[in-house]
Amino acid sequence: MLLYIRMGVMMIISFFTARITLEALGVVDYGINNVVGGLVSMFSLISSSLSSSVSRFITFGLGKGDKKELNTIFSTSVNIHIILAVIVVIAIETIGIWFLNNKMVIPADRLTAAHWVLQCSTFMFALGLLSTPYNAAIIAHERMDVYAYFTLFDAFSRLAIVFSIKYYGGDKLILLAIISLIPSLIKQFYYWYFSKRNFEECTYHAVWDKKIFKEMFGFAGWNFIGCTAGLTKDQGVNIVINMFTGPAVNAARGIAMQINGIIGQFIGNFMVAINPQITKEFAAGNYERMHHLIFKGTRFSYYLFMFLSIPIFLEIETILYIWLGQVPEHTVLFTRLVLVLSLAEIISNALITAQNATGKIRNYQIVVGGTLLMNFPVSYILLRMGCIPETTIIVAIIISQICLYERLLFLRKTVLLPSMKFLFKVYLNVINVTILSAIIPALLYMSIENEICRFFSVCISSVISSGVIIYLIGLDKNERNIVVQQVRKISKRFKK
Repeated sequence: MLLYIRMGVMMIISFFTARITLEALGVVDYGINNVVGGLVSMFSLISSSLSSSVSRFITFGLGKGDKKELNTIFSTSVNIHIILAVIVVIAIETIGIWFLNNKMVIPADRLTAAHWVLQCSTFMFALGLLSTPYNAAIIAHERMDVYAYFTLFDAFSRLAIVFSIKYYGGDKLILLAIISLIPSLIKQFYYWYFSKRNFEECTYHAVWDKKIFKEMFGFAGWNFIGCTAGLTKDQGVNIVINMFTGPAVNAARGIAMQINGIIGQFIGNFMVAINPQITKEFAAGNYERMHHLIFKGTRFSYYLFMFLSIPIFLEIETILYIWLGQVPEHTVLFTRLVLVLSLAEIISNALITAQNATGKIRNYQIVVGGTLLMNFPVSYILLRMGCIPETTIIVAIIISQICLYERLLFLRKTVLLPSMKFLFKVYLNVINVTILSAIIPALLYMSIENEICRFFSVCISSVISSGVIIYLIGLDKNERNIVVQQVRKISKRFKK
């Protein structure tokens, strides 16, 4: 309950800051900030593959309990990320600037501001890159309280930033880019300090272990395919949309992604807590316990997201009007499709962690990563043929389901995951729960004409309907007993 109260506060702040930011910047500048920041993210595909590699090796090392090897892994990863930060910064300062000046659709009078966004985003990216080994250690040790505190810090920092730009008389986009550096600096330096103080393996030593370096780069090299696919699906497609339609549509897509990200925070802490446990159980050889975590982690994370998605999906027009006042064209359909995409992808989150835990990812990345890479060329072709920009999300939804079945085929061999049981107990289960939970809210949405009455009726019915259906169909007998026990404990406390 405390976690939900904290996340509720963050959601309110996030929605409020987004509205003020859109009002202060305007649709065009909001879109520029979104797409240029995304350009920097395109260069993070190398770092993303290494980041997951570091996290996997540290978590695996913790599962084995070898402290000396842990410190060697950590020190080697720091060396790798220092070299990588230099390479990526050089790439952005050359290729990135050329692409911004020659390929992106930016109004001529906003090009200078776009360059400020690029430079500040590059600095924040390099800083985050150097912090990756420390962040991986925090996650591996399951110190989720650190992330809990800093999610609140991020939310209140953004609130202070948007008020600063709202009342600034100069170029608001440039100011936003500069002062956004401050909370990033504070957060990253604290991660460094906290990790060094609490985890003995996070004391850096000037070592270079060729064996560990080779293993990390071997893992990261194949993981590079998946990271490239993920980034081209998100930021790559975002840039293609900019090339065909301009920054106004990027603003609409950015708003949809922000709504999706805010809801996603409700499952973020849950999955960050589950993922290290899956890796540790594999390292210990506890396959049965690993399967148990995959099944429950997938269902519960899906239910959390679905619980909030149904009322937002149905009432997104009203929510956007209340939230933003001015709603960019394409935002409503983008948001609905992005929510469906997230629900489709959540089912694969625990499966991806399980496959990474094995370290056997060459064939997996060739097949699954290769399939995901199709997002970019298919989206490009469809946009070039004149399709609406929302088509890119439909492509991503279809490909995500193909990849789900591919992942199950691999995990059936690598960790003996009962794939057919997963399809019946998880996949079909969450689909049935979603359809049944949405029936009553959807009927109310179509039958009530008064917008205010409809909004509250849909939201209240969604909460009740989802809760009842999840309890009756989504949970097994043991899980229902746990819920009943917890309700009884809470009721006894209130009676006292």
